[in-house]
Parts: sequence; structure tokens; C-alpha cells
Amino acid sequence: MKAITHAELEGLKGLSYQDIDEPTVENGMVKVKLKTAGMNRRDIAVTSRHKTNQPPLILGSDGAGVVEEVGQNVQGLTKGDEVIINPGLGWKHNSDAPPEGFDILGLPDHGTFGEYISVPADNIAPKPEHLSWEEAGILPLAALTAYRVLFTRGKVTQGDTIMLPGIGSGVLTFALKFAKAVGARVIVTSRNDEKLAKAKELGADVAIPTQSDWKEELKNEKVDLLIESVGRATFDKSLSIIRRGGTIVTFGATTEDEVTIDIRKFFYGQYNLLGSTMGSGEEFADMLSFIEKNKIKPELDRMFNLSQYKEAFEYLRDTKNFGKIGFTIE
Repeated sequence: MKAITHAELEGLKGLSYQDIDEPTVENGMVKVKLKTAGMNRRDIAVTSRHKTNQPPLILGSDGAGVVEEVGQNVQGLTKGDEVIINPGLGWKHNSDAPPEGFDILGLPDHGTFGEYISVPADNIAPKPEHLSWEEAGILPLAALTAYRVLFTRGKVTQGDTIMLPGIGSGVLTFALKFAKAVGARVIVTSRNDEKLAKAKELGADVAIPTQSDWKEELKNEKVDLLIESVGRATFDKSLSIIRRGGTIVTFGATTEDEVTIDIRKFFYGQYNLLGSTMGSGEEFADMLSFIEKNKIKPELDRMFNLSQYKEAFEYLRDTKNFGKIGFTIE
């Protein structure tokens, strides 16, 4: 089968589009013929984390397709079923943090940027009927991450004011849509005027430049929950803008990982700082129910063919996207 793989060279230089063996179907596994697959910034990180002396690795965490073959001891699935894949492996039940052994598709196991994939039956769910194949394929990782960030960790409720610095990523566009669905007020920032305008079209109540003075821009706002995914470039500004007793939830860092905080200011302000990553299988099911109930769709920027892998990776690396991008698999 055809697939996007990484081997031999570090970074994007190690990517190629090549023939590779189809996966086998073992006990408790399901083989899926993929129709679409979504890209995440994780895929770029994997090109540096995957060792150059290791066998070729198929990248990709998100995907949707049709069941091709069902392994032994699998109940409730048959060939031809339209399904979506939960990329989190080994985290079935809700818990404070992922259990030991938790992994994500695309490293160390083969991922979704190929014609077929074999995954545990527990990681298969019916494709939401209101989503197209393109929308279903780009949904899982970002939507699950946003769901846990907002509801499990951030405990957002109707009437809360949420702030999303650096709007444009898949996770943050989901967070915007999820927050509006429960009646929250949403503030966004971006360095890109076009992204600010698009966020307003999606329902953002306030949109300001990331490089501006947030305190000056938001004089009369009290931010209850701020979702921090930028890192060093915005973290100090994020901490200065939330209300006393407010909460920051962080799930990533597109700039430097290490940040410095004034610890005295932090404890006098009674702030909460929480980490989050992905989510459990139970949260994945809850997230799917939530988007079906509210008829929420991903913000689709554009799709590529697998053979356009170089353009796709560079497009995501350069943060040209607003929302999600992905691959159409023929």
C-alpha cells in the first residue's frame, strides 16, 4: 500500500511517499481502509522524535474510513462499517492523567497516513452521520484535546469568559466552537488579521492582536479560564490577564517550552495552573455525543493528497492553517 513514512534523515527531510506492507489483523484488532486522515502539529514533532536508525514509520494520528477486516474476539463491527479512529492507545477510562503505557497513533506504532491501518477494536467508533469524510478524518485528536481541556480540566460553564491566545489551530478552533455551544463568552488573539476575522465569524465575542497590550484592550473583561498553547511568548501575558482565582489550562507550546513566573504574584493571586493532553476513551465517546447533539463540525482549512506530503507538512509547519488540514486517501 502507499503511505507517508519517515526514515533515515531527521526532520521533514526524512519524509517520503512509498510502498509499504499492509498491516495484519491480530486478535482484538480491526483493519480499516482509510478515506481521510487529519494532520496535527504532533506529526511535525514526530519527524524529529523518530530515530533515523529505526525502521520506516507511517505517520499520522487522525483518520476515518471503512472497516475492511475484523479480527478474532471483536464484537459489534462488520466489514463495511463507517468508522472514526480514537488515536489514544491504552487510556480507556476517565482518570486524572493517562495511565502508564499510554501512546498515540503515529509513534511508536504506525499511523494513519496510509491506505490501511490496524487498530484495537476499542479505538473504533461509528462515524458521526452529520460529518463528511473529510470532517470525520480531521476530527479526533484536536477535538478530544479541546474537550478535555474545556470540560474535564477547565470545567467551563455557561456565562464563563474564556480566552484563547493564538487562535487558528485545530484544538483552539474546536475550543471556540465548544465554548460557544455551552454559552460561554470567548476572547481570541492572533497576529494575523485574517484569522481574527475568521474567529469572529465563528462566534468569538472579542478578537485582539496577540502583540497588543492585553490589559489595555480588555479593560472591562474578567477572564475566568485561559487556554494556553503558545508557551514562553505569551505565558506571562496570559497569567497577567486572568482574574484572581482564575485558571490557566495548558496543552502545548508552539514557542519555547520553558517559562518563568513570579511565584509570589501567582500564589497571592490564588491562580490555578493545569496541564492537559488528549483524553480517555470515555471522554472520546462523550465528545462525539457532544458534537452530534450540537451539530458541531471541524473548521476545515484544506485537504491534500498523500503524494502532496511535502507541501502539507510545510503548510502546517509555517502555521498557514486556520483550523484543520488533512489528506484525502484514494
